[in-house]
Amino acid sequence: MEPIRTARLTLRNWEERDRALFHRINSDKQVMEFFGILRSRAESDELFDRLRGNIDRDGYGFTAAEIAATGECIGFVGINPTDLAPFIPKGTMEIGWRLAPEFWGKGYVTEASEAWLTYCFETLKLGEVVSFAVWNNHRSTAVMKRLAMRHDPSRDFDHPRVPDTQPELKRHVYYRLSQAEWQQRKKAAT
Repeated sequence: MEPIRTARLTLRNWEERDRALFHRINSDKQVMEFFGILRSRAESDELFDRLRGNIDRDGYGFTAAEIAATGECIGFVGINPTDLAPFIPKGTMEIGWRLAPEFWGKGYVTEASEAWLTYCFETLKLGEVVSFAVWNNHRSTAVMKRLAMRHDPSRDFDHPRVPDTQPELKRHVYYRLSQAEWQQRKKAAT
């Protein structure tokens, strides 16, 4: 993929030097609070390789986010087609993120997500982008709101991949942003 650059970040495919950070964020209790799983190094490496391969194939995905000035990888921000039918139609584009905690609260996710929304609506010509999170994951839903995504309560769902042994993590809220809404917001900003 061709890297995407923002004021402070470079969004790019994963590199070998990112493996340790990738494992750290996928095994950190604070980062994974709303996922209910902590990945082993082998599980993390498997996901790393799968994401990297998907990005090579598609030109986008849950890409590494690095601080442009230092080259330090801070986590990922990106887009990925979902496969959660019947709750979300297969292929619907999801925007998502996961950063190491020391980089939270600095606006990196919002900055990177804005670049990905531009890519979705201008390059891929998508009609809509969605995001979803556990109902009380206020950090993630705050980002969705900053992106002007709107909550659609009629589409909230119990995540089919969350086991019944973790009922507190099943209920997910659904946010969406249409291309028309994004265009309107873009015009209002100019």
